[in-house]
Amino acid sequence: MEHVADITRIIQLAVAPVFLLTAIGTILSALNNRLGRIVDRRRVVQERVRRGDTRDAEGLKEDAYELELLGRRIGLIYHSIVMAIVCALFICLLVASAFVGVFVAFDIARLIGTLFILAMFAMIACLWLLLREVFIAVKVGRHDILVKDILR
Repeated sequence: MEHVADITRIIQLAVAPVFLLTAIGTILSALNNRLGRIVDRRRVVQERVRRGDTRDAEGLKEDAYELELLGRRIGLIYHSIVMAIVCALFICLLVASAFVGVFVAFDIARLIGTLFILAMFAMIACLWLLLREVFIAVKVGRHDILVKDILR
């Protein structure tokens, strides 16, 4: 009967990492949306270049520059998605290890702690890559709104 109490305690402790998995799922959804928008924009610019809609050399140069930046943004979002998935995998391993710990005779506290730390480092990397992508999107985007228009 003491195993039932141990399992109940582990289920209670596993709730927090499961909420973290929910948050990671939400982040993955946002990352996938950003990736989709970037890919759509790249298709528009590539099609414009392919059709020859850019009439002057300066416009073609701007399109090539934008395609390069879109490629960088895609790479950053892709790696951010990978890190979010790695984080989720570490969290799943952590929960599984907690349950295995109930049935094995040795202490797995260090393993669980290590998995949590690795999950947090993966999440930090995920968010850092997302932040880099956002900086690139905002810094180099073509924005027609000026500060003076906002202050009116």
